[in-house]
Amino acid sequence: MHNNRSIILTLLFLVFWLPCQSQEKPNILFIAVDDLRNELGVHEGSQAITPNLDALANTGSLFTHHYVQVPTCGASRHSILTGRRPYKKIHLSNRAIEKEISDKPESDVPESFIHQLKTSGYHTVGIGKIAHSADGYLYEYEEKPSSKRELPHSWSEMHFNAGKWSTGWNAFFAYANGENRQSLKKQVKPYEAGNTDDEGYPDGLTANLAVSKLKELKNSKQPFFLGVGFFKPHLPFNAPKKYWDLYDRDKIKVSDNPHLLKNVDLASYNNNGEFNQYALGEEKANLEEPVSETYAKKLRHAYLAAVSYTDAQIGKLLKELKASGLDKNTVIIIWGDHGWHLGDQRMWGKHTLFENALKSTLIIKEPSIENQPKRIDQIVESVDLYPTILEMAQLKPKTTLDGISLMALLRGENNSDKPYAYSYFKNGITLRTPKYRLTKYYREQKPVIELYDHTQSQNESTNIAKENHKIVDRLMPILSQGNTGLYDNTN
Repeated sequence: MHNNRSIILTLLFLVFWLPCQSQEKPNILFIAVDDLRNELGVHEGSQAITPNLDALANTGSLFTHHYVQVPTCGASRHSILTGRRPYKKIHLSNRAIEKEISDKPESDVPESFIHQLKTSGYHTVGIGKIAHSADGYLYEYEEKPSSKRELPHSWSEMHFNAGKWSTGWNAFFAYANGENRQSLKKQVKPYEAGNTDDEGYPDGLTANLAVSKLKELKNSKQPFFLGVGFFKPHLPFNAPKKYWDLYDRDKIKVSDNPHLLKNVDLASYNNNGEFNQYALGEEKANLEEPVSETYAKKLRHAYLAAVSYTDAQIGKLLKELKASGLDKNTVIIIWGDHGWHLGDQRMWGKHTLFENALKSTLIIKEPSIENQPKRIDQIVESVDLYPTILEMAQLKPKTTLDGISLMALLRGENNSDKPYAYSYFKNGITLRTPKYRLTKYYREQKPVIELYDHTQSQNESTNIAKENHKIVDRLMPILSQGNTGLYDNTN
């Protein structure tokens, strides 16, 4: 009798106690947006009309000071996928994933956080540009598509609809008539207001694919990771005309920081090379003088229209998530792969170590956390997302990571372990603290040290390093902690 009673008690313990210990793992919807700087309506001073992302930010957490590790697409994505800062020169390249990951055999070390989720029971689905490739396969802009996956071990499924453009890279540089930058030999404008519906550009097709996949995943017995990559507002700034019509161009403000920085060598700048590839633009951008105010307004209008177009596509996913009931157990992450200079400091592009190229959009909604802080002003980095996602999935990293989880911040707790961010490019390392940006370049051109005071102005307009030795000396040891050996001669 005593033994029977013990067995019954043990069974009751297993039935009622164990389920409490094994919390259901959340689904994760990760949305990567190309070239999306902090240009959403929810940001103070922004002119963007983005009702869907604003609503998400107001129910989740908006990170106002999120910085990427590298201000270029492929290298930034390599960093977030691996959770590591750049340690080699190739890690600054758009081919970082191809050269460092794509040919490696599957092993105990995950090729990405997505791979670790997959090996831990998640069903992983990729749609669009998550790594660097537009459709997840390795081939050059004007080559025929290959069957070689960029991330060979990360995806359970991978999808893309190239529509009338036929290939991923053609779709990436798409114009509404079915042509693209390559087919037109760069004889194109850097913008287009297409007389078409949302599906007249590739991001509309991507949204439709993602909505269809969410309907399928609703019945999945596994937790899922759905990665969706939208192209816009990457150049060319093309969007259906209805999104242009949201704005009155006469009321659009141009950059309030359109001049060259003081006490800075030209080697620190972006020479507008990517932008000027669009040969039919009305004006060429250069560092000698800003483009005209008329053209600057047109370009800003185009960028804003592209942002609103992507916002609408994301809205379709969020609507389906709610309609299906998946929102109750699905983490949503919106990540911009880097910032962009919209005429700031006479530049139209990324590829610098200045604030506007490094700060990008980050919104996280974690449905299991009640009363998430609506706005998180602490400095965070893209490398922090890897450990954050693993903690959400109740997993521990299988490899060394450089970031720290953001879960404490999402719970409203103070996290002062790392109130700064590191970024790398153009033979330089930059440190962002709550008050300053300190940059050190490994080059011959002088000055090699730049310091900007963000307590005085968010615009980086004057390098004040020369007259502030004490601040530089105090911050340099912290900057040195972020020196990965990237610029060593032997690297």
